[in-house]
Amino acid sequence: MPLLSTAQRRTGRALHSNAVVADGTQTLLCTYLSAVLLAGLILNATVGWFWVDPLAALVIAAVAVREGIQAWQGKGCCAPGTACDDSCC
Repeated sequence: MPLLSTAQRRTGRALHSNAVVADGTQTLLCTYLSAVLLAGLILNATVGWFWVDPLAALVIAAVAVREGIQAWQGKGCCAPGTACDDSCC
């Protein structure tokens, strides 16, 4: 998925399409969130750290709230009129 995300963002910049760049960023964000979830579940199942799974859920919730606030305010990785690069991700 990180390779797909990189390709999407590169293609979006080449096409000057903020929608494609944003989709690539969303793909990368989903990859990170899936990794956090998987790590929490694995640590809970193998080591017995029951508190890691809820902690992973809180991390996912915090990221979701942050992204939601930015979207509500109209802020995005590559909002119209801004330069598009990988530093925003």
